[in-house]
Amino acid sequence: MTNRIKVMTVFGTRPEAIKMAPLIKELEKRDEIESIVCLTGQHREMLMQVLDIFKIKPDYNLDIMRPGQTVSTITTDVLSGMEKVLCGLKPDIMLVHGDTSTTFAGALAAFYAGVRVGHVEAGLRTYDKLSPFPEEMNRQLTGRIADMHFAPTPANRDNLKRENITENVFVTGNTVIDALSTTVRDDYVFRDDILKSVDFAAAKYILLTAHRRENLGAPLRQICSAVKILADKNKDVRFIYPMHLNPKVRGVAREILGNVQNVLLCEPVDVCDMHNLMSRCYMVMTDSGGLQEEAPALGKPVLVLRTETERPEAVRAGTVKLAGVETDTIVEMADRLINDKAAYAAQAAAVNPYGDGRASRRITDAVLYYFGLGDRPRDFGEN
Repeated sequence: MTNRIKVMTVFGTRPEAIKMAPLIKELEKRDEIESIVCLTGQHREMLMQVLDIFKIKPDYNLDIMRPGQTVSTITTDVLSGMEKVLCGLKPDIMLVHGDTSTTFAGALAAFYAGVRVGHVEAGLRTYDKLSPFPEEMNRQLTGRIADMHFAPTPANRDNLKRENITENVFVTGNTVIDALSTTVRDDYVFRDDILKSVDFAAAKYILLTAHRRENLGAPLRQICSAVKILADKNKDVRFIYPMHLNPKVRGVAREILGNVQNVLLCEPVDVCDMHNLMSRCYMVMTDSGGLQEEAPALGKPVLVLRTETERPEAVRAGTVKLAGVETDTIVEMADRLINDKAAYAAQAAAVNPYGDGRASRRITDAVLYYFGLGDRPRDFGEN
């Protein structure tokens, strides 16, 4: 085709890259599409790791990351940087992902430039604008701008419907499930030296991640205190905590957990190590959003270290439970999964509601349909 659809994907953080990578690979397969990749560089080192793994070469990189960046500086830097790119390129549609400052600012820049916007992972809501902050409002504002909405689940579609967003809404499943099929392998050899030395058959290993902005300070201290109690109480259990680069996270983690013998503190790991770590661990304790979707797909129970979640489907399905940030509650819920085989089995066996590994295909088909080049794809969950 001489007049291919220009589809620009824009992202800037490691979690976005993990979820957009399989979609980019699918877009590249289609003769009708010219795939253009633009990074904002909201994250840098961790982002580039993902691109290397999936063999994705960006066409543009705004490289906005700087010391002391804030939500405001990220937003304004993305807006001004995207204006220059869009002015010359004029894509037919920009695809943004999820809930980051890159997502909202990228969508707003596209709106100002008269470029259509497709929102991947649309319709997730807590309806509390301060939790998660600023992600909840980033999602809602992007939803008002977007022309196409790719909702992972029927519940996400229903959230959009309640907000009178009903046109060009597609239920696709979550692209992170697509990514797992690429990264998780039985014969996988870890890259991280600490993980490479772990014998996962010798003990129950629990993956811990905690870094969200709203958990910094007292909540993170309570989470780490709970892990210390659990580790002292269950000497045969090992905890692995890949620490976020944020000094506020690392300082608390090292202070409370640094001398606990059965807690392994390590550097952030790349997407392949993380996915295979989830696959081999006993359970997951996290305040991350993406891990709430990934771990259930691997049959791992999840305790969410937050007071609420914009991903309630897995809570309803039973794969995920909200543990909050209070030390005593976390200890009680985790201890039950560690020591109660029936409770563990029930949560591990629950059905994952987030996808079947074909989300990227559905999104790409939906884009072609929107531009009159194919049939409307069936929604995820339709027979």
